[in-house]
Amino acid sequence: MATAPWKQLLLNALESNGHLKHSSFFQLATIGTNGRPSNRTVVFRGFQDNTDKIQINTDGRSRKIEELKHCSFGEICWYFTDSWEQFRINGEIDIIDGSNPSPLKLQFLMQQREKSWFSSSLRSRLQYLGFNPGFPSLSEETQPEISLDPSTGPVDAFYLLVLDPDQVDYLNLKSNQRLIFKSSVSATAEKRWTVERVNP
Repeated sequence: MATAPWKQLLLNALESNGHLKHSSFFQLATIGTNGRPSNRTVVFRGFQDNTDKIQINTDGRSRKIEELKHCSFGEICWYFTDSWEQFRINGEIDIIDGSNPSPLKLQFLMQQREKSWFSSSLRSRLQYLGFNPGFPSLSEETQPEISLDPSTGPVDAFYLLVLDPDQVDYLNLKSNQRLIFKSSVSATAEKRWTVERVNP
């Protein structure tokens, strides 16, 4: 698979802003089940193998899962404060849980989910054993003591989201440059990218 032309721009931005802890955070917008926008901050968990697909870990009990089942498209917005670069990446999002029904992709997807689980810190993994996110919190309710064997595989609440980009809007405020990258699929099912320079 040919490397997406915008991917190197993103890798350069990640490297030049790597000293800033927040450079691995971006906003993920989805369409709520009520038709309204729904947005939150998530953590970049790398690209899926040698592709341009972006990985995000999430709790399967969170609202975004129901939203993505309703409409599988989303957009991330990523701003790098040192280099003054913004990436808006739009595409379809696959949900990978512990019971993915696709037999052809099952083994690969389960491996990706497990790899992402073990790449996370133990503290991050413990979050998936807590109370349901977004549910009312009872003031007298205290979080029970949770322990997790570090060698144990992903728990049921751990989901991997994989965003497959089809459009990238890149803005560099230092150079006053804006590029729109759009993908199309060829007759041989190969993804191809075009780029257009537009006004910032």
